[in-house]
Amino acid sequence: MSEITSTDTAAGATAASTGSHEGQVKRVDFWFDPVCPWAWMTSRWMLEVERVRSVHTVFHVMSLGLLNHSDDPELLIGVRAAIGVRESYGDERVRDFYTAIGTRFHLGKQPKTVDTVKAALRECGMDEAIADQATTTLWDDLLSTSHNEGMKPVGTDVGTPVIHINGTALFGPVISPAPKGEDAGNLFDGFEKVTAYPGFFELKRTRTVGPIFD
Repeated sequence: MSEITSTDTAAGATAASTGSHEGQVKRVDFWFDPVCPWAWMTSRWMLEVERVRSVHTVFHVMSLGLLNHSDDPELLIGVRAAIGVRESYGDERVRDFYTAIGTRFHLGKQPKTVDTVKAALRECGMDEAIADQATTTLWDDLLSTSHNEGMKPVGTDVGTPVIHINGTALFGPVISPAPKGEDAGNLFDGFEKVTAYPGFFELKRTRTVGPIFD
């Protein structure tokens, strides 16, 4: 288990003060691809969890393009830009960019283009040149490293979201809609508990709804 103190980040401090569990803030590492609506839903859940539990989420980039051996520009521009944000502004600003680009992709149904990425960067007060650089291979080695760090512990027969917690990597949870308030906290409590058993691998049922954005 990896932990940070409640004074390490503003978000962590907020989680420590509003969460129902006292003490140190638990770190959760979350791998996402900006184009995946299911990862988006789970990420919104984790941000809600931060409001009711002493948890801080660190966002990392995986690539559905790499996973599926695709060089589709629409699959690459978002993840490349996210790596560019990380390199230029640090890990903690990745969450801001993800929120800005994810809102455009999933709620706004905006195209996965340079202009959309530039608008997200502009909203975050970041250098719009990152969007142009994301059309090149500049950060592809770093993207591959981030992708492999997230996916190797959980296997390549799953996609995103991937969560690392308590020394365990798991795909999911896949949820719709994202729960709010104590419901979000209760789901996290259950998710955390299944990571405690090293022999746990899978729970699943057929999805009956698509992503419900609210």
